[in-house]
Amino acid sequence: MKGSWKDMLGIDHIVIAAKDPAQSAQLFGETYNCKIVKGGRHENWGTFNYLAYFRNDCYIEWLGIFNEEIADQSDNPLIKQLVVAFEENREGPIQYALRTEQMNPLIERLTKLDYSFAGPIAGEREKPDGTNLQWRMLFPESESVFPFIIEWGKQKNIPNDREYINNTTIQEIQDGLIDLEEFEKITDISVEGNNIPLRNGKLTITSNNKLDFTLQD
Repeated sequence: MKGSWKDMLGIDHIVIAAKDPAQSAQLFGETYNCKIVKGGRHENWGTFNYLAYFRNDCYIEWLGIFNEEIADQSDNPLIKQLVVAFEENREGPIQYALRTEQMNPLIERLTKLDYSFAGPIAGEREKPDGTNLQWRMLFPESESVFPFIIEWGKQKNIPNDREYINNTTIQEIQDGLIDLEEFEKITDISVEGNNIPLRNGKLTITSNNKLDFTLQD
């Protein structure tokens, strides 16, 4: 496969903590005229989701908990982050994933740097049509909230019916939680200014201490 893993980084999805994912997703869909689909259950983590797909090959995930005991015991950093958000009565964007098709070179890089990370953590869920979706995730450990890296298995998380792909894009992620120097160290990407180009959009580093995103027709 041509290109390094860092050259192929793209926006995969944004995670929104939602105590009632169906209701939160429906409200978003009505506000932004977006089609929403039911995702599935992550039995090993006690979580479930609703999704909105966009034409630039990324999506939004409204993530909730159906079994608090399982979620509380999970060692998945994303689930831990979700549990803390609910304990603090916070809902909204809490994390996002950057997609690569070459995770192993990143693992090798972080290992050579003696940089701590969790994973790769395998994930799977059954889609509404009964097919099995598989992926793995890598979580670089950071004092700031650092995005996790995701690599899909045989198929990416896209709907079987392309009618459910919205004709809008997640054009930009605005991240006020990340440390720019740490991003450069982990990814080996040199950043000029505050904008980081990705395959299907861009990442903008802000100073407002929150995570947000911009849709564009």
